[in-house]
Amino acid sequence: MSDSPLTTRRGFLRTAAALVPASALAGCEGGAKPAAGAPAEPGGASAAGPAAQRAAYKPRFFDAQEWAFVEAAADRLIPADAEGPGALEAGVPEFIDRQMDTPYAHGALWYLQGPFQAGVPELGYQLKLVPRDIYRLGIAAVNAYCTKAYGKRFDALDAATRDTVLAALEAGKVELDGVPASVFFGQLLQNTREGYFCDPIHGGNRNMAAWQMIGFPGARADFMDFVNQNGKAYPYGPVSIDGERT
Repeated sequence: MSDSPLTTRRGFLRTAAALVPASALAGCEGGAKPAAGAPAEPGGASAAGPAAQRAAYKPRFFDAQEWAFVEAAADRLIPADAEGPGALEAGVPEFIDRQMDTPYAHGALWYLQGPFQAGVPELGYQLKLVPRDIYRLGIAAVNAYCTKAYGKRFDALDAATRDTVLAALEAGKVELDGVPASVFFGQLLQNTREGYFCDPIHGGNRNMAAWQMIGFPGARADFMDFVNQNGKAYPYGPVSIDGERT
């Protein structure tokens, strides 16, 4: 566990940034002041201030217990620290909940005809469950496991015990009813990464804090002034699809 993304946030974010394509960063739903000495925005435009504080988000797919689980799990996968905001501050649970209403979560783009048989990893996903089902079955099963093993639901456990449970799920060491533990963990981890680095229009990456942390410029339309300036740091903050700037 010493090198696990559950315990090393810096290593997790480096890995996550490498696994999320740049096109997805700008295409997935704000900001800090410019750094001292940073040049003005092109065309004389000034950076916009922070986005208005969001009203408390009310989940549309997850019920109260499921929502508590998603918040508790995301908080342990990317906890807040001195390097940047955690998953909760970045709005990752909101991103995940909103994704559950998309064709992706309904499996609309997947081939879901049988037979459903266990296969080698090289064959890819082989289950009949779509993401909505994976979450619904997985959360209920993990809460049942935690209640039996620790006397409490997952969200009521202390941080260290949550990490222990997540590590067991990742390693497939927990038997869950209805869904393999490693599949459920993989779904949760993937969507947490996506929510942390997506464009803010999708609910996550609030104030583009994750983009600022990794130096991603966002959905800027023109980079011609910086062509062939290899190795030179890009001096402007990120821009979201809807035009919000840091």
